[in-house]
Amino acid sequence: MEKGREHKPHIGIFGRRNSGKSSLINALTGQEVAIVSDQPGTTTDPVRKSMEIAGIGPAILIDTAGIDDTGNLGNLRIQKTREVMKMIDLALVVVNNNETGDFEEALLDDFYEAGIPCIFVHSKSDLFPLHDTFRKYFAGKYAVPLVDFSSADRINLPELISAIRKAMPETAYQKQSLLGNLVSSGDIVLLITPVDTEAPEGRLILPQVQAIRDILDNDCVAIVLKERELDAFLRQTGVRPRLAVCDTSVILKADASVPRDIPLTGFSILLARYKGEFESYLMGTPAISRLNDDDRVLLLESCTHHVSCDDIGRVKIPRWMTSFTGKKLQFDVVSGLNHLERPVTEYALVVQCGGCMITGKQLVNRLKPAIAAGIPVTNYGMAIAWMQGVYKRAIEPFVMNSGEEEL
Repeated sequence: MEKGREHKPHIGIFGRRNSGKSSLINALTGQEVAIVSDQPGTTTDPVRKSMEIAGIGPAILIDTAGIDDTGNLGNLRIQKTREVMKMIDLALVVVNNNETGDFEEALLDDFYEAGIPCIFVHSKSDLFPLHDTFRKYFAGKYAVPLVDFSSADRINLPELISAIRKAMPETAYQKQSLLGNLVSSGDIVLLITPVDTEAPEGRLILPQVQAIRDILDNDCVAIVLKERELDAFLRQTGVRPRLAVCDTSVILKADASVPRDIPLTGFSILLARYKGEFESYLMGTPAISRLNDDDRVLLLESCTHHVSCDDIGRVKIPRWMTSFTGKKLQFDVVSGLNHLERPVTEYALVVQCGGCMITGKQLVNRLKPAIAAGIPVTNYGMAIAWMQGVYKRAIEPFVMNSGEEEL
């Protein structure tokens, strides 16, 4: 299942077959989003629906197949269900008839391991009222909220919404700034944006659009130009921007043209700090210089697009890395949120794209296995800056602003 085009909190609904998951998502959204049937296994693939939650804003609900499905097809459905865990910020576990068991405890273990908060929803309370003995048993055994709910009458809907609001991590919905503490109101930010074969016809790529919006949100002034106009613009106007941001593919040109006393970085590096794992990137990027012959490098593209001759991940980075290291390297590219074809431990380096199309939670979960295994990770922009010899300057705005010592 490919996800990532909506930067909203994601809520996954989990439980056994016929536990009331689809009825719950219908009740929450007030629409017949998911098919409801007495036949177990009606939900086969995850079903997604956007809704507005008071106090949170827009959120994505994901209905999943039963965690107790059986057979070869059932195992594939369970695998799809488990993939949803990588992209959610909050889990709702649906139970009924005053029962929990191994399936629910396994889910709890998974959520705890992934750092995902969860709420148990005792569904079908109109048919199976919640007993005080079960409530006390549950409170003593599980350190998570339990909400009694009936999708038929929706009487406890406000209580459930309140529980969701309390359990949802604020980082999942609070607006963050891409530029953060790099600029102040009234500052000028220069955006150097090449228009190449990867740029969508008549549009800018998403990181550039996000940067423009963030500049405006910070009450700053955005000046957008192509790299070919950079020298003439600086010479003729005398403008002194507070910050310059470029597509990392032209960072060498930008480094030569932008005066050294003006901070310079790349769009992908901005996203690296914004999305998370920036510290891991800082530690992992120098590993590029330690690559050896026959080392395997994993390139993670978190979106899917048509491949061009100038493709940054599939063409340019492998070419630059091979030239920079002088080694015979092997490259694998995985797009979207697809499974890796080989264990991550077989890689000497993982290079993640900027991640403009996925949430921070998804990016962190994507990189977690590599980081846990001690495999160096870096980001497209930071890797390019390293190989172009301008890494120190490209990360300097963030390192110096965070109070760390200059590298």
